[in-house]
Amino acid sequence: MYYPDETVEEVRSRTDIVGLISSCINLKKQGANYVGLCPFHNEKTPSFSVSPAKQMYYCFGCGAGGNVFTFAMEYDNLTFPEAVQMLAKRSGIVLPEADESEEARKQDSIRKRVLDIQNDAGVFYYSILKSDKDKAGYNYFKGRGLTDDTIRKFGLGYSGKSGGLYRYLKGRGYSDNELNMSGLFTFDERKGARDKFWNRVMFPIMDVNNRVIAFGGRVMGDALPKYLNSPETVIFDKSRNLYGLNYARRTRNRYFILCEGYMDVITLHQAGFECACASLGTALTGLQASLIKRYVNQVIISYDSDSAGVKASLRAIPILKNAGLSVKVLDMSPYKDPDEFIKNLGVEEYRNRIDNAQNSFYFEISVLEKNYDFSDPEQKTEFYNEAARKLLVFEDELERNNYTEAIAARYNIRSEQLKKLVLKQSANIAGVPVTIRTRSERRDDKKDDGIGQAQALLLSLIANEPYIIDRLKGIITADDFPDEPCHSLAELLFSQYKSEGTIVPARILNSFQDVNEQTAVANILNKNIPDDKNDKYEKEKILNEIVKRIRKQSIDRMTRNAANPEELQSLMIMRADLQKLHISL
Repeated sequence: MYYPDETVEEVRSRTDIVGLISSCINLKKQGANYVGLCPFHNEKTPSFSVSPAKQMYYCFGCGAGGNVFTFAMEYDNLTFPEAVQMLAKRSGIVLPEADESEEARKQDSIRKRVLDIQNDAGVFYYSILKSDKDKAGYNYFKGRGLTDDTIRKFGLGYSGKSGGLYRYLKGRGYSDNELNMSGLFTFDERKGARDKFWNRVMFPIMDVNNRVIAFGGRVMGDALPKYLNSPETVIFDKSRNLYGLNYARRTRNRYFILCEGYMDVITLHQAGFECACASLGTALTGLQASLIKRYVNQVIISYDSDSAGVKASLRAIPILKNAGLSVKVLDMSPYKDPDEFIKNLGVEEYRNRIDNAQNSFYFEISVLEKNYDFSDPEQKTEFYNEAARKLLVFEDELERNNYTEAIAARYNIRSEQLKKLVLKQSANIAGVPVTIRTRSERRDDKKDDGIGQAQALLLSLIANEPYIIDRLKGIITADDFPDEPCHSLAELLFSQYKSEGTIVPARILNSFQDVNEQTAVANILNKNIPDDKNDKYEKEKILNEIVKRIRKQSIDRMTRNAANPEELQSLMIMRADLQKLHISL
Protein backbone atom coordinates (compact mmCIF):
# COMPACT_ATOMS: atom_id res chain seq x y z
CA MET A 1 0.00 0.00 0.00
CA TYR A 2 1.44 3.36 -1.06
CA TYR A 3 0.43 6.96 -0.40
CA PRO A 4 1.90 9.86 -2.44
CA ASP A 5 4.69 11.85 -0.78
CA GLU A 6 2.60 15.01 -0.69
CA THR A 7 -0.19 13.17 1.12
CA VAL A 8 2.20 11.74 3.69
CA GLU A 9 3.73 15.16 4.25
CA GLU A 10 0.30 16.78 4.68
CA VAL A 11 -0.58 14.23 7.37
CA ARG A 12 2.76 14.80 9.12
CA SER A 13 2.60 18.59 9.00
CA ARG A 14 -0.98 18.68 10.32
CA THR A 15 -0.20 16.33 13.22
CA ASP A 16 1.42 18.20 16.09
CA ILE A 17 3.92 15.84 17.68
CA VAL A 18 3.54 17.36 21.15
CA GLY A 19 -0.23 16.89 21.03
CA LEU A 20 0.11 13.32 19.77
CA ILE A 21 2.65 12.19 22.35
CA SER A 22 1.06 14.07 25.26
CA SER A 23 -2.11 12.04 24.64
CA CYS A 24 -0.07 8.95 25.53
CA ILE A 25 2.39 10.14 28.20
CA ASN A 26 2.79 13.13 30.50
CA LEU A 27 5.03 15.85 29.07
CA LYS A 28 6.40 18.94 30.83
CA LYS A 29 7.76 22.08 29.20
CA GLN A 30 11.52 22.42 29.62
CA GLY A 31 13.05 25.30 27.70
CA ALA A 32 12.21 25.00 24.01
CA ASN A 33 11.31 21.32 24.32
CA TYR A 34 9.02 19.01 26.29
CA VAL A 35 10.27 16.12 28.41
CA GLY A 36 8.72 13.03 29.97
CA LEU A 37 9.29 9.42 30.92
CA CYS A 38 10.09 7.34 27.85
CA PRO A 39 7.21 5.02 26.84
CA PHE A 40 9.64 2.59 25.19
CA HIS A 41 11.74 1.67 28.20
CA ASN A 42 11.38 1.87 31.96
CA GLU A 43 12.98 4.87 33.63
CA LYS A 44 12.55 7.02 36.71
CA THR A 45 14.30 10.17 35.44
CA PRO A 46 12.86 11.69 32.25
CA SER A 47 15.19 11.33 29.26
CA PHE A 48 12.50 11.49 26.54
CA SER A 49 12.55 14.84 24.71
CA VAL A 50 10.02 16.21 22.20
CA SER A 51 10.98 19.15 19.99
CA PRO A 52 8.07 21.27 18.67
CA ALA A 53 10.48 23.11 16.36
CA LYS A 54 11.81 19.94 14.74
CA GLN A 55 8.54 18.01 15.15
CA MET A 56 10.65 15.08 16.35
CA TYR A 57 11.22 13.14 19.56
CA TYR A 58 14.31 11.46 20.94
CA CYS A 59 15.10 9.42 24.04
CA PHE A 60 18.62 9.93 25.38
CA GLY A 61 18.19 6.79 27.46
CA CYS A 62 17.28 4.10 24.91
CA GLY A 63 17.86 5.87 21.58
CA ALA A 64 14.25 5.72 20.39
CA GLY A 65 13.44 8.63 18.12
CA GLY A 66 11.58 9.85 15.07
CA ASN A 67 8.60 11.86 13.89
CA VAL A 68 4.85 11.38 14.34
CA PHE A 69 4.80 8.32 12.07
CA THR A 70 7.65 6.65 13.97
CA PHE A 71 5.87 7.23 17.26
CA ALA A 72 2.58 5.78 15.99
CA MET A 73 4.39 2.77 14.52
CA GLU A 74 6.37 2.08 17.69
CA TYR A 75 3.72 2.92 20.30
CA ASP A 76 0.81 1.18 18.59
CA ASN A 77 2.84 -1.37 16.60
CA LEU A 78 1.47 -0.17 13.25
CA THR A 79 2.83 -0.47 9.75
CA PHE A 80 3.70 2.77 7.97
CA PRO A 81 0.44 2.84 5.91
CA GLU A 82 -1.56 2.09 9.08
CA ALA A 83 0.22 4.97 10.87
CA VAL A 84 -0.63 7.32 7.98
CA GLN A 85 -4.27 6.21 8.12
CA MET A 86 -4.52 6.59 11.90
CA LEU A 87 -2.95 10.08 11.96
CA ALA A 88 -4.98 11.21 8.94
CA LYS A 89 -8.19 10.24 10.74
CA ARG A 90 -6.95 12.04 13.86
CA SER A 91 -6.35 15.24 11.86
CA GLY A 92 -9.55 14.99 9.83
CA ILE A 93 -7.75 14.36 6.55
CA VAL A 94 -9.52 12.30 3.91
CA LEU A 95 -6.91 10.08 2.29
CA PRO A 96 -6.96 9.31 -1.43
CA GLU A 97 -7.30 5.73 -2.50
CA ALA A 98 -3.96 4.07 -1.82
CA ASP A 99 -2.00 3.10 -4.90
CA GLU A 100 -1.85 -0.68 -4.81
CA SER A 101 -2.05 -3.59 -7.19
CA GLU A 102 -5.21 -5.57 -7.89
CA GLU A 103 -3.69 -8.55 -6.08
CA ALA A 104 -2.80 -6.39 -3.05
CA ARG A 105 -6.37 -5.05 -2.91
CA LYS A 106 -7.71 -8.59 -3.11
CA GLN A 107 -5.48 -9.80 -0.26
CA ASP A 108 -6.36 -6.76 1.84
CA SER A 109 -10.06 -7.46 1.31
CA ILE A 110 -9.60 -11.09 2.37
CA ARG A 111 -7.74 -10.05 5.52
CA LYS A 112 -10.49 -7.60 6.46
CA ARG A 113 -13.21 -10.23 5.98
CA VAL A 114 -11.34 -12.80 8.07
CA LEU A 115 -10.81 -10.19 10.80
CA ASP A 116 -14.55 -9.45 10.72
CA ILE A 117 -15.31 -13.16 11.07
CA GLN A 118 -13.04 -13.48 14.11
CA ASN A 119 -14.65 -10.44 15.73
CA ASP A 120 -18.17 -11.75 15.11
CA ALA A 121 -17.14 -15.18 16.42
CA GLY A 122 -15.89 -13.52 19.60
CA VAL A 123 -19.24 -11.76 20.05
CA PHE A 124 -21.04 -15.07 19.49
CA TYR A 125 -18.93 -17.01 22.03
CA TYR A 126 -19.30 -14.26 24.64
CA SER A 127 -23.08 -14.17 24.17
CA ILE A 128 -23.31 -17.96 24.69
CA LEU A 129 -21.19 -17.67 27.84
CA LYS A 130 -23.49 -15.01 29.29
CA SER A 131 -26.76 -16.65 28.27
CA ASP A 132 -29.00 -18.44 30.77
CA LYS A 133 -29.44 -21.55 28.60
CA ASP A 134 -26.05 -23.16 29.33
CA LYS A 135 -23.99 -21.88 32.27
CA ALA A 136 -21.20 -24.49 31.96
CA GLY A 137 -18.64 -22.05 30.53
CA TYR A 138 -19.54 -19.20 32.86
CA ASN A 139 -19.47 -21.48 35.89
CA TYR A 140 -16.04 -22.78 34.86
CA PHE A 141 -14.53 -19.29 34.76
CA LYS A 142 -16.21 -18.25 38.01
CA GLY A 143 -14.93 -21.48 39.58
CA ARG A 144 -11.44 -20.43 38.56
CA GLY A 145 -11.93 -17.20 40.49
CA LEU A 146 -12.36 -14.79 37.56
CA THR A 147 -14.48 -11.69 37.99
CA ASP A 148 -17.03 -10.47 35.46
CA ASP A 149 -14.73 -7.53 34.69
CA THR A 150 -11.87 -9.89 33.85
CA ILE A 151 -14.14 -12.07 31.70
CA ARG A 152 -15.24 -8.97 29.82
CA LYS A 153 -11.71 -7.55 29.52
CA PHE A 154 -10.37 -10.70 27.85
CA GLY A 155 -13.56 -11.34 25.87
CA LEU A 156 -13.84 -14.89 27.23
CA GLY A 157 -16.58 -17.07 25.83
CA TYR A 158 -18.13 -20.51 25.47
CA SER A 159 -18.75 -22.42 22.23
CA GLY A 160 -21.74 -24.41 23.55
CA LYS A 161 -22.30 -28.15 23.31
CA SER A 162 -23.92 -28.11 19.89
CA GLY A 163 -21.87 -25.48 18.13
CA GLY A 164 -24.00 -23.03 16.20
CA LEU A 165 -21.28 -20.61 15.10
CA TYR A 166 -21.55 -21.69 11.44
CA ARG A 167 -25.26 -20.91 11.27
CA TYR A 168 -24.70 -17.60 13.06
CA LEU A 169 -21.97 -16.45 10.66
CA LYS A 170 -23.85 -17.60 7.56
CA GLY A 171 -26.67 -15.43 8.82
CA ARG A 172 -24.19 -12.56 8.92
CA GLY A 173 -23.58 -12.96 5.17
CA TYR A 174 -20.22 -14.73 5.05
CA SER A 175 -19.49 -17.20 2.24
CA ASP A 176 -18.21 -20.75 2.80
CA ASN A 177 -14.92 -19.77 1.19
CA GLU A 178 -14.46 -16.91 3.67
CA LEU A 179 -15.45 -19.11 6.62
CA ASN A 180 -13.03 -21.80 5.46
CA MET A 181 -10.18 -19.26 5.52
CA SER A 182 -11.05 -18.28 9.11
CA GLY A 183 -9.79 -21.58 10.56
CA LEU A 184 -12.92 -21.90 12.71
CA PHE A 185 -14.53 -24.73 10.75
CA THR A 186 -13.85 -28.08 9.14
CA PHE A 187 -15.45 -28.69 5.77
CA ASP A 188 -16.44 -32.16 4.53
CA GLU A 189 -18.00 -32.91 1.13
CA ARG A 190 -20.61 -35.22 2.67
CA LYS A 191 -21.18 -33.72 6.10
CA GLY A 192 -20.71 -30.09 5.14
CA ALA A 193 -19.30 -27.50 7.58
CA ARG A 194 -18.78 -28.19 11.27
CA ASP A 195 -17.66 -25.90 14.07
CA LYS A 196 -14.08 -26.66 15.05
CA PHE A 197 -14.74 -25.55 18.64
CA TRP A 198 -17.63 -27.03 20.63
CA ASN A 199 -18.14 -27.62 24.35
CA ARG A 200 -15.08 -25.48 25.07
CA VAL A 201 -14.45 -22.29 26.99
CA MET A 202 -13.00 -19.84 24.51
CA PHE A 203 -9.98 -17.52 24.76
CA PRO A 204 -9.86 -14.88 21.99
CA ILE A 205 -6.29 -14.25 20.84
CA MET A 206 -5.79 -10.57 20.04
CA ASP A 207 -3.07 -8.70 18.20
CA VAL A 208 -1.44 -5.63 19.72
CA ASN A 209 -4.23 -3.46 18.31
CA ASN A 210 -6.87 -5.45 20.24
CA ARG A 211 -8.23 -7.14 17.12
CA VAL A 212 -9.30 -10.79 17.50
CA ILE A 213 -7.13 -12.86 15.16
CA ALA A 214 -7.65 -16.43 16.47
CA PHE A 215 -8.97 -18.51 19.39
CA GLY A 216 -7.86 -21.04 21.92
CA GLY A 217 -10.39 -23.40 23.46
CA ARG A 218 -10.29 -25.57 26.60
CA VAL A 219 -12.59 -28.58 26.57
CA MET A 220 -15.22 -29.05 29.26
CA GLY A 221 -14.62 -32.54 30.63
CA ASP A 222 -11.93 -35.11 29.89
CA ALA A 223 -11.99 -35.18 26.08
CA LEU A 224 -8.78 -34.68 24.12
CA PRO A 225 -7.13 -32.51 23.13
CA LYS A 226 -7.52 -30.53 26.34
CA TYR A 227 -6.57 -27.32 24.55
CA LEU A 228 -7.27 -26.63 20.89
CA ASN A 229 -5.97 -23.58 19.04
CA SER A 230 -6.90 -21.99 15.73
CA PRO A 231 -4.70 -23.01 12.81
CA GLU A 232 -2.58 -20.37 11.11
CA THR A 233 -4.50 -18.13 8.72
CA VAL A 234 -3.93 -15.04 6.61
CA ILE A 235 -4.12 -12.95 9.82
CA PHE A 236 -2.68 -15.36 12.41
CA ASP A 237 0.89 -16.63 12.73
CA LYS A 238 1.34 -18.17 16.18
CA SER A 239 5.12 -17.76 16.03
CA ARG A 240 4.71 -13.96 15.74
CA ASN A 241 2.10 -13.33 18.43
CA LEU A 242 1.85 -13.57 22.20
CA TYR A 243 -1.28 -14.00 24.28
CA GLY A 244 -1.92 -10.92 26.42
CA LEU A 245 0.62 -8.74 24.59
CA ASN A 246 -2.12 -6.25 23.68
CA TYR A 247 -2.29 -5.38 27.40
CA ALA A 248 1.25 -6.21 28.52
CA ARG A 249 2.81 -3.78 26.06
CA ARG A 250 1.21 -0.87 27.93
CA THR A 251 2.94 -1.78 31.19
CA ARG A 252 5.22 0.68 32.93
CA ASN A 253 7.25 -2.20 34.37
CA ARG A 254 10.74 -2.82 33.08
CA TYR A 255 9.95 -6.47 32.41
CA PHE A 256 7.40 -8.94 31.05
CA ILE A 257 6.30 -12.04 32.97
CA LEU A 258 6.35 -14.94 30.53
CA CYS A 259 3.81 -17.69 31.29
CA GLU A 260 2.77 -20.99 29.71
CA GLY A 261 -0.98 -20.66 29.30
CA TYR A 262 -4.03 -18.47 28.90
CA MET A 263 -5.29 -18.84 32.47
CA ASP A 264 -1.85 -17.98 33.89
CA VAL A 265 -1.88 -14.69 32.00
CA ILE A 266 -5.48 -13.87 32.92
CA THR A 267 -4.98 -14.72 36.61
CA LEU A 268 -1.87 -12.53 36.79
CA HIS A 269 -3.59 -9.60 35.08
CA GLN A 270 -6.52 -9.87 37.49
CA ALA A 271 -4.03 -9.86 40.37
CA GLY A 272 -2.49 -6.64 39.07
CA PHE A 273 0.47 -8.05 37.12
CA GLU A 274 -0.48 -6.55 33.76
CA CYS A 275 2.91 -7.28 32.22
CA ALA A 276 2.13 -11.01 31.80
CA CYS A 277 1.95 -12.73 28.41
CA ALA A 278 2.33 -16.25 27.02
CA SER A 279 3.42 -18.05 23.88
CA LEU A 280 0.54 -19.64 21.97
CA GLY A 281 0.50 -23.36 22.66
CA THR A 282 4.01 -23.88 21.31
CA ALA A 283 7.59 -23.54 22.47
CA LEU A 284 8.80 -19.94 22.49
CA THR A 285 10.14 -18.78 19.12
CA GLY A 286 12.85 -16.31 18.18
CA LEU A 287 10.23 -14.12 16.51
CA GLN A 288 8.25 -13.96 19.75
CA ALA A 289 11.40 -13.08 21.68
CA SER A 290 12.15 -10.28 19.21
CA LEU A 291 8.57 -9.06 19.63
CA ILE A 292 9.07 -8.86 23.41
CA LYS A 293 12.33 -6.94 22.89
CA ARG A 294 10.36 -4.12 21.23
CA TYR A 295 8.77 -3.29 24.57
CA VAL A 296 11.06 -4.36 27.43
CA ASN A 297 14.65 -5.39 28.09
CA GLN A 298 13.97 -8.08 30.69
CA VAL A 299 11.82 -11.20 30.96
CA ILE A 300 10.89 -13.08 34.13
CA ILE A 301 9.97 -16.66 33.24
CA SER A 302 7.04 -17.99 35.26
CA TYR A 303 6.52 -21.38 33.64
CA ASP A 304 5.08 -24.34 35.53
CA SER A 305 7.41 -25.70 38.21
CA ASP A 306 7.05 -29.33 37.05
CA SER A 307 9.69 -31.10 34.93
CA ALA A 308 8.00 -30.05 31.67
CA GLY A 309 8.01 -26.42 32.81
CA VAL A 310 11.69 -26.61 33.78
CA LYS A 311 12.56 -28.03 30.34
CA ALA A 312 10.53 -25.30 28.67
CA SER A 313 12.41 -22.68 30.71
CA LEU A 314 15.77 -24.14 29.69
CA ARG A 315 14.69 -23.99 26.03
CA ALA A 316 13.39 -20.42 26.33
CA ILE A 317 16.43 -18.90 28.08
CA PRO A 318 18.89 -18.97 25.12
CA ILE A 319 16.16 -17.80 22.71
CA LEU A 320 15.38 -14.79 24.90
CA LYS A 321 19.06 -14.00 25.47
CA ASN A 322 19.80 -14.20 21.74
CA ALA A 323 17.15 -11.50 21.28
CA GLY A 324 19.12 -9.27 23.65
CA LEU A 325 16.90 -9.74 26.70
CA SER A 326 17.99 -10.11 30.30
CA VAL A 327 16.34 -13.22 31.76
CA LYS A 328 15.34 -14.31 35.28
CA VAL A 329 13.39 -17.34 36.45
CA LEU A 330 10.70 -17.14 39.13
CA ASP A 331 10.51 -19.85 41.78
CA MET A 332 6.88 -20.91 42.39
CA SER A 333 7.52 -23.84 44.69
CA PRO A 334 5.68 -25.51 46.31
CA TYR A 335 2.96 -24.72 43.72
CA LYS A 336 2.79 -25.59 40.05
CA ASP A 337 1.67 -22.42 38.30
CA PRO A 338 0.84 -18.73 38.97
CA ASP A 339 -2.85 -19.49 39.46
CA GLU A 340 -2.22 -22.05 42.22
CA PHE A 341 0.50 -19.90 43.77
CA ILE A 342 -1.58 -16.72 44.07
CA LYS A 343 -4.65 -18.58 45.33
CA ASN A 344 -2.59 -20.14 48.13
CA LEU A 345 0.13 -17.61 48.98
CA GLY A 346 -1.34 -14.38 47.68
CA VAL A 347 -0.35 -11.46 45.48
CA GLU A 348 2.30 -9.98 47.79
CA GLU A 349 4.23 -13.23 48.03
CA TYR A 350 4.19 -13.55 44.22
CA ARG A 351 5.51 -9.99 44.01
CA ASN A 352 8.21 -10.96 46.50
CA ARG A 353 9.16 -13.93 44.28
CA ILE A 354 9.46 -11.53 41.33
CA ASP A 355 11.81 -9.32 43.33
CA ASN A 356 13.92 -12.38 44.16
CA ALA A 357 13.73 -14.12 40.77
CA GLN A 358 16.85 -16.11 39.98
CA ASN A 359 19.42 -15.08 37.39
CA SER A 360 18.86 -17.37 34.39
CA PHE A 361 22.43 -18.68 34.39
CA TYR A 362 22.21 -19.58 38.08
CA PHE A 363 18.92 -21.32 37.30
CA GLU A 364 20.56 -23.38 34.55
CA ILE A 365 23.42 -24.34 36.86
CA SER A 366 21.02 -25.24 39.70
CA VAL A 367 19.08 -27.53 37.33
CA LEU A 368 22.36 -29.07 36.16
CA GLU A 369 23.46 -29.62 39.76
CA LYS A 370 20.52 -31.95 40.42
CA ASN A 371 21.94 -34.46 37.92
CA TYR A 372 25.08 -35.09 40.01
CA ASP A 373 25.89 -36.71 43.34
CA PHE A 374 28.40 -34.39 45.03
CA SER A 375 29.42 -37.12 47.48
CA ASP A 376 30.95 -38.97 44.51
CA PRO A 377 34.27 -37.27 43.50
CA GLU A 378 33.92 -38.44 39.88
CA GLN A 379 30.43 -36.97 39.49
CA LYS A 380 31.52 -33.79 41.25
CA THR A 381 34.35 -33.40 38.72
CA GLU A 382 31.91 -34.00 35.85
CA PHE A 383 29.68 -31.27 37.23
CA TYR A 384 32.57 -28.78 37.30
CA ASN A 385 33.47 -29.63 33.71
CA GLU A 386 29.87 -29.23 32.59
CA ALA A 387 29.61 -25.89 34.43
CA ALA A 388 32.81 -24.77 32.69
CA ARG A 389 31.28 -25.67 29.32
CA LYS A 390 28.22 -23.57 30.12
CA LEU A 391 30.42 -20.60 31.05
CA LEU A 392 31.62 -20.50 27.43
CA VAL A 393 28.34 -18.81 26.54
CA PHE A 394 29.85 -15.53 27.82
CA GLU A 395 32.06 -14.06 25.08
CA ASP A 396 32.97 -10.97 27.06
CA GLU A 397 36.04 -11.61 29.23
CA LEU A 398 34.91 -9.46 32.14
CA GLU A 399 31.41 -10.94 32.23
CA ARG A 400 32.76 -14.48 32.00
CA ASN A 401 35.23 -13.85 34.84
CA ASN A 402 32.47 -12.41 37.03
CA TYR A 403 30.27 -15.48 36.51
CA THR A 404 33.23 -17.84 36.93
CA GLU A 405 34.08 -16.31 40.30
CA ALA A 406 30.43 -16.43 41.40
CA ILE A 407 29.99 -20.10 40.42
CA ALA A 408 33.34 -20.98 42.03
CA ALA A 409 32.28 -19.36 45.30
CA ARG A 410 28.86 -21.06 45.22
CA TYR A 411 30.25 -24.57 44.61
CA ASN A 412 33.44 -24.36 46.67
CA ILE A 413 36.08 -24.49 43.95
CA ARG A 414 38.94 -22.02 43.48
CA SER A 415 38.15 -19.54 40.73
CA GLU A 416 41.53 -20.04 39.06
CA GLN A 417 40.85 -23.76 38.80
CA LEU A 418 37.47 -23.12 37.23
CA LYS A 419 38.99 -20.62 34.76
CA LYS A 420 41.47 -23.29 33.67
CA LEU A 421 38.59 -25.71 33.14
CA VAL A 422 36.80 -23.09 31.01
CA LEU A 423 39.84 -22.69 28.75
CA LYS A 424 40.26 -26.46 28.55
CA GLN A 425 36.62 -26.93 27.56
CA SER A 426 36.86 -24.23 24.90
CA ALA A 427 39.83 -26.07 23.38
CA ASN A 428 37.96 -29.39 23.49
CA ILE A 429 34.92 -27.93 21.73
CA ALA A 430 36.54 -25.86 18.99
CA GLY A 431 40.04 -27.32 18.74
CA VAL A 432 41.37 -23.92 19.85
CA PRO A 433 40.36 -21.66 22.73
CA VAL A 434 37.33 -19.45 22.08
CA THR A 435 38.00 -15.81 21.41
CA ILE A 436 37.90 -13.76 24.58
CA ARG A 437 37.27 -10.09 23.91
CA THR A 438 39.34 -7.97 26.27
CA ARG A 439 38.51 -4.44 27.32
CA SER A 440 41.30 -3.07 25.10
CA GLU A 441 39.83 -4.98 22.13
CA ARG A 442 36.42 -3.50 22.88
CA ARG A 443 38.04 -0.05 22.85
CA ASP A 444 39.49 -0.87 19.42
CA ASP A 445 35.98 -1.78 18.23
CA LYS A 446 34.80 1.66 19.25
CA LYS A 447 37.81 3.20 17.47
CA ASP A 448 36.90 1.33 14.28
CA ASP A 449 33.39 2.69 14.54
CA GLY A 450 34.72 6.25 14.75
CA ILE A 451 34.17 6.92 11.05
CA GLY A 452 30.51 5.99 11.44
CA GLN A 453 30.22 8.39 14.36
CA ALA A 454 31.90 11.13 12.31
CA GLN A 455 29.48 10.63 9.41
CA ALA A 456 26.49 10.69 11.76
CA LEU A 457 27.70 13.87 13.47
CA LEU A 458 28.25 15.68 10.16
CA LEU A 459 24.77 14.75 8.93
CA SER A 460 23.30 15.99 12.22
CA LEU A 461 25.19 19.29 11.90
CA ILE A 462 23.87 19.69 8.34
CA ALA A 463 20.28 18.97 9.42
CA ASN A 464 20.46 21.53 12.22
CA GLU A 465 22.44 24.18 10.31
CA PRO A 466 21.70 23.65 6.58
CA TYR A 467 23.98 26.53 5.47
CA ILE A 468 26.92 24.17 6.14
CA ILE A 469 26.04 22.48 2.83
CA ASP A 470 27.16 25.68 1.05
CA ARG A 471 30.55 25.38 2.78
CA LEU A 472 30.89 21.75 1.68
CA LYS A 473 30.37 22.32 -2.07
CA GLY A 474 33.10 20.60 -4.04
CA ILE A 475 34.31 18.82 -0.92
CA ILE A 476 31.67 16.40 0.35
CA THR A 477 28.86 14.65 -1.53
CA ALA A 478 26.42 11.85 -0.68
CA ASP A 479 28.95 9.38 -2.15
CA ASP A 480 31.20 10.07 0.84
CA PHE A 481 28.61 8.27 2.97
CA PRO A 482 28.76 4.73 1.51
CA ASP A 483 26.80 2.86 4.20
CA GLU A 484 23.07 2.90 4.88
CA PRO A 485 21.16 4.68 6.24
CA CYS A 486 23.75 7.50 6.07
CA HIS A 487 23.95 7.42 2.27
CA SER A 488 20.18 7.77 1.76
CA LEU A 489 19.98 10.41 4.48
CA ALA A 490 22.79 12.46 2.90
CA GLU A 491 21.10 12.32 -0.52
CA LEU A 492 17.82 13.51 1.00
CA LEU A 493 19.45 16.35 2.98
CA PHE A 494 21.42 17.65 0.00
CA SER A 495 18.41 17.31 -2.33
CA GLN A 496 15.97 19.08 0.01
CA TYR A 497 18.39 21.96 0.62
CA LYS A 498 19.08 22.37 -3.10
CA SER A 499 15.39 22.50 -4.04
CA GLU A 500 14.01 24.42 -1.04
CA GLY A 501 16.95 26.22 0.56
CA THR A 502 16.12 24.67 3.93
CA ILE A 503 15.88 21.29 5.67
CA VAL A 504 12.90 19.85 7.58
CA PRO A 505 14.23 16.78 9.45
CA ALA A 506 10.76 15.47 10.33
CA ARG A 507 9.86 15.45 6.61
CA ILE A 508 13.10 13.65 5.76
CA LEU A 509 11.94 10.77 7.98
CA ASN A 510 8.86 10.28 5.78
CA SER A 511 11.16 8.66 3.21
CA PHE A 512 12.01 5.83 5.61
CA GLN A 513 8.96 3.61 6.09
CA ASP A 514 10.59 0.88 8.17
CA VAL A 515 10.42 1.75 11.87
CA ASN A 516 13.97 0.50 12.50
CA GLU A 517 15.29 2.72 9.71
CA GLN A 518 13.34 5.69 11.08
CA THR A 519 14.78 5.11 14.56
CA ALA A 520 18.31 4.83 13.17
CA VAL A 521 17.92 8.04 11.14
CA ALA A 522 16.37 9.88 14.11
CA ASN A 523 19.34 8.76 16.21
CA ILE A 524 21.68 10.34 13.65
CA LEU A 525 19.68 13.56 13.39
CA ASN A 526 19.72 13.99 17.17
CA LYS A 527 23.47 13.68 17.64
CA ASN A 528 24.90 16.86 19.13
CA ILE A 529 28.36 18.19 19.78
CA PRO A 530 29.15 18.69 23.50
CA ASP A 531 27.90 21.94 25.01
CA ASP A 532 31.45 23.07 25.87
CA LYS A 533 32.36 22.73 22.15
CA ASN A 534 29.42 24.71 20.86
CA ASP A 535 30.97 28.13 20.28
CA LYS A 536 31.85 29.11 16.71
CA TYR A 537 35.58 28.30 16.83
CA GLU A 538 35.18 24.95 18.53
CA LYS A 539 32.38 23.99 16.11
CA GLU A 540 34.56 25.03 13.18
CA LYS A 541 37.41 22.90 14.48
CA ILE A 542 35.14 19.87 14.90
CA LEU A 543 33.61 20.37 11.44
CA ASN A 544 37.05 20.43 9.79
CA GLU A 545 38.19 17.34 11.68
CA ILE A 546 35.20 15.21 10.74
CA VAL A 547 35.10 16.42 7.11
CA LYS A 548 38.78 15.54 6.69
CA ARG A 549 38.22 12.15 8.29
CA ILE A 550 35.23 11.32 6.09
CA ARG A 551 36.92 12.58 2.92
CA LYS A 552 40.12 10.68 3.73
CA GLN A 553 38.12 7.46 4.04
CA SER A 554 36.60 8.09 0.59
CA ILE A 555 40.03 8.74 -0.93
CA ASP A 556 41.38 5.58 0.70
CA ARG A 557 38.46 3.61 -0.71
CA MET A 558 39.02 4.99 -4.22
CA THR A 559 42.77 4.31 -3.91
CA ARG A 560 42.12 0.64 -3.22
CA ASN A 561 39.98 0.48 -6.36
CA ALA A 562 42.19 2.62 -8.62
CA ALA A 563 42.32 1.19 -12.14
CA ASN A 564 45.50 2.89 -13.49
CA PRO A 565 48.58 4.93 -12.43
CA GLU A 566 47.03 8.23 -13.59
CA GLU A 567 44.00 7.74 -11.34
CA LEU A 568 46.26 6.77 -8.44
CA GLN A 569 48.38 9.89 -8.92
CA SER A 570 45.27 12.08 -8.95
CA LEU A 571 44.14 10.52 -5.68
CA MET A 572 47.54 11.17 -4.09
CA ILE A 573 47.19 14.85 -4.99
CA MET A 574 43.70 14.86 -3.41
CA ARG A 575 45.13 13.37 -0.22
CA ALA A 576 47.86 16.06 -0.08
CA ASP A 577 45.34 18.86 -0.71
CA LEU A 578 43.15 17.49 2.06
CA GLN A 579 45.79 18.45 4.64
CA LYS A 580 45.48 22.12 3.58
CA LEU A 581 41.67 22.12 3.71
CA HIS A 582 40.01 24.62 6.02
CA ILE A 583 36.27 25.27 6.13
CA SER A 584 35.29 28.58 7.69
CA LEU A 585 31.97 29.19 9.40
